[in-house]
Amino acid sequence: MRAARLMSLVLLLQARGRMTAMELSRELEISERTVHRDVLALSEAGVPVYADRGRGGGYRLLDGYRTRLTGLDRAEAEALFLSGVPEALREMGLGEVAATARLKASAALSPGLRDAPVTAAQRFHLDAPGWFASERPPPTALAPLARAVWGDHPVTARYRRPARSHPTEQTGQTGGAEAARRRLEPYGLVLKAGVWYLATRSAIYRVDRFDEVELHPALRFERDGAFDLAAFWSEKSARFANSLLTMDVTVRLSPAALRLLPVIADRAALDDALASVGEPDEQGWVTLRLPVESLEVAYDQVLRFGPEAEVLDPPDLRARVAGAAARMHDLYGSPGGGGSAG
Repeated sequence: MRAARLMSLVLLLQARGRMTAMELSRELEISERTVHRDVLALSEAGVPVYADRGRGGGYRLLDGYRTRLTGLDRAEAEALFLSGVPEALREMGLGEVAATARLKASAALSPGLRDAPVTAAQRFHLDAPGWFASERPPPTALAPLARAVWGDHPVTARYRRPARSHPTEQTGQTGGAEAARRRLEPYGLVLKAGVWYLATRSAIYRVDRFDEVELHPALRFERDGAFDLAAFWSEKSARFANSLLTMDVTVRLSPAALRLLPVIADRAALDDALASVGEPDEQGWVTLRLPVESLEVAYDQVLRFGPEAEVLDPPDLRARVAGAAARMHDLYGSPGGGGSAG
C-alpha cells in the first residue's frame, strides 16, 4: 500500500512539477504529515525530491529526473479504459489502480501535453445514475465478483431468488426470496441505472441479491471467446422489458397526444403502438393499441395525456378514467373551487 503511494507521489511530481504538501495530501488523500514522511523516505531511497522553501514553495524533482515507473501493468491498463466511470471503479475496488494508471499515462506524456488529463476532466464528466436516485453503498459482493470477472475465476455464491421470476435472471423457478447456493462462471458486470448485474454465459443476476461470494483464485474457467457482453445484455434486457407488457389497451389520441406518446409510453411498447396507428378521423385523432404492464400503469399513463386521450378498451379502465375526470370536474367546475356543494 505504501509503495504504491510513494510511486504515485513521484509520478505526480513528474507530471505536474512543483506541488505543495497540501496539494499532494489532497491528491493522495493522506495528511500533510504523511506527505513529509513519504518525501523523506523517497530521499533516503535515492529519489532526488527536494523542497523549495518560502512563498510559492513546495516539493519537486531534480530537473531532468524521470522515473522509469511509467509502464502500465495489465490491471492498470484495464482500469484506465474504465476511468470514464469513476464511481463504478471505486465500487469495484479499482479506484487506486485507475489513479495510478492515469498518473503513469500522464508521466509518459511530453511536457506540453501533461495537462491534458486535467483539462479534459475540467470539461467532461459522466454521471451514470438517474436523477433523484438515493445514495447507497455498493453491494458487498461486487468487489470479489469484479476480481472473478477480471481473472476468469469461478465463484461459489449464495443467491436470493426474487419473490417473482425475473425474465433476465437465472432463478430456477418462481417462489419466495430463498437463497440458493450455486457455482458460477462470471463473464461480466453491467451497471444499469445505478444497479449492478453479473452476467454468466447464459444468465444475469442482480449483484445486490448475493448474500455471500467465495472466490476460487486458484481456478480458471474457459471463457467463450465469441461472447459479446454488450449484445448479450441488450438481448436479455429487451426480453425482460417486453415480458412486462402483458396486455394492450385501445386509446384515441389527439395530434398533441400522439406527439407526447414517445415521452409517456414505455420504450419497449413504442414500436408496437406506432405500428398499430389507424387513419386519422375528421378531428385528426387516431386510434391505436398501447401495450402496458398492467391496468394500474395504463391508468397512470392515460392520465398524463389529460384531455388529449380517450380510452376505448378495456371497459374497466375507461370507467376508472371517467371517474377521475368527474372528480377533476368537481374540483375545478365551480368558480370558488373546493368541490361541489352537494
